[in-house]
Amino acid sequence: MKKIVALLILLSLPLDGIAQAGTNMFGKDPIIHLENFQKQRVYFGYYLGFNSFDFKIDYKEAQPVDIIVKKTTGFNVGIVGDLKLHEHINLRFEPGLYYAKRDLSFPGFTNEAERLREVSSTYIHFPLLLKFSAVRTGNIRPYLVGGISSTLNLSSNSKSKDDNKEQKFRVKPWTSNYELGFGIDIFSQYFIFSPSIRGLFGLKDELIRDNDPSSPWTSNIDSMKNRAILINFTFH
Repeated sequence: MKKIVALLILLSLPLDGIAQAGTNMFGKDPIIHLENFQKQRVYFGYYLGFNSFDFKIDYKEAQPVDIIVKKTTGFNVGIVGDLKLHEHINLRFEPGLYYAKRDLSFPGFTNEAERLREVSSTYIHFPLLLKFSAVRTGNIRPYLVGGISSTLNLSSNSKSKDDNKEQKFRVKPWTSNYELGFGIDIFSQYFIFSPSIRGLFGLKDELIRDNDPSSPWTSNIDSMKNRAILINFTFH
């Protein structure tokens, strides 16, 4: 993570300024970049990033072997709208497209076609967040961020009449979440680079049960909620 951040900072600087980057940004008396940027009431940006989505599964009754969720790394891309409410508080809207993939392994099956379910999700993500910034020190300003979000899953299969018996895993199209995280604003000569990491925690059960009430895939699941780690690199 530190290596990625350092590389992106260097790439954001002019070639003839790389040699002085450490002194200008982190030295004892750094050159202050974009000094009046914090006075803007509204500004925009964009972000690119990565995610790792998981499911938090609660069961109606304890079972000897849990459902295994294999996580993979997905990607995020979106835009940022930021409204200054106070010197250290901003309201942020960060709609974006998130792609994620999880593989579920259900216990009790010997046939791989019945045991495994690939859950590929394409999310349109709508987070509304509050950003609490610390006092700027030189060209560095750490912050905390938190809020709520709604997510539309374009790959939910919610309208399908087939279920796991026909190898179709279904979830609800809309979910709601809360998010908490932290990041750092790094002021370069021409723009602000903001790496951040957040946790996403689903608030509602999103599983659609199989048509058979005694389904070996879904009958013992009390709730299945999204949770994820989101790493974004924002540019203003």
